Amino acid sequence: MITLDTVTRNYSDEVCIGPVDLTIPQGGITALVGPNGAGKSTMLTMIGRLMGMDEGAIEVAGKDVSCTSSKELARIVSILRQENSYVTRLTVRQLVGFGRFPYSQGRLTREDEQIISRSIDFLELGALENRYLDELSGGQRQRAYVAMILAQDTDYVLLDEPLNNLDMQHSVLMMKHLKRAATELNRTILIVLHDINFAAAYSDWICAMKEGKVVEFGTPEAIMREDVLTRVFNTKVDILQGPKGPMAYYY
Repeated sequence: MITLDTVTRNYSDEVCIGPVDLTIPQGGITALVGPNGAGKSTMLTMIGRLMGMDEGAIEVAGKDVSCTSSKELARIVSILRQENSYVTRLTVRQLVGFGRFPYSQGRLTREDEQIISRSIDFLELGALENRYLDELSGGQRQRAYVAMILAQDTDYVLLDEPLNNLDMQHSVLMMKHLKRAATELNRTILIVLHDINFAAAYSDWICAMKEGKVVEFGTPEAIMREDVLTRVFNTKVDILQGPKGPMAYYY
């Protein structure tokens, strides 16, 4: 479980995140949605302790992220940011191996190698594991980064817009892999998404943010309503029933 207690981050007198009081259940996928500038990525990076907060407290699995040692926290929660610079002469397997650093400190054991192989296979990258990153498509490279995060073997996984710059086919494939990770590997996944329809189709919970605050939290069925989405996104929304559930149309 992830808990945020009156968490606040002040950028200026006009721009502020919070205060946020929120409990994210253990297990499944929780999607953070909302318009640009709503505070989704900021909240995610504060949970992952890549950004400090001005007030409040955040706990992940009962550990206070502000005072838990980096080594211990890295075995509890992993985070993939939106901006990923990569070294072109790294292979997929070498990249995924970085996920084992909190355990191996760079000296990979046989167990580490087995976990790396499982993560690569889970993301269906076996045929590409010896390819260099600059030889991959954007979708393949993004899967390699997610495999690295899974190799870190944490119960909590934070992903900041992992569908960014992916086409529809690769976006669907990525969400299917993440859904499997949540169900088959028992990971708790917190993910920032721009597409509310992807959130509705694949998440167990949706947290809607606006102007730095949480305005709605609930199941996809509770959030995928015309009145709720119109209020969150400041635009008219129609909800139609698609073959796999409700879908939002904006105009």
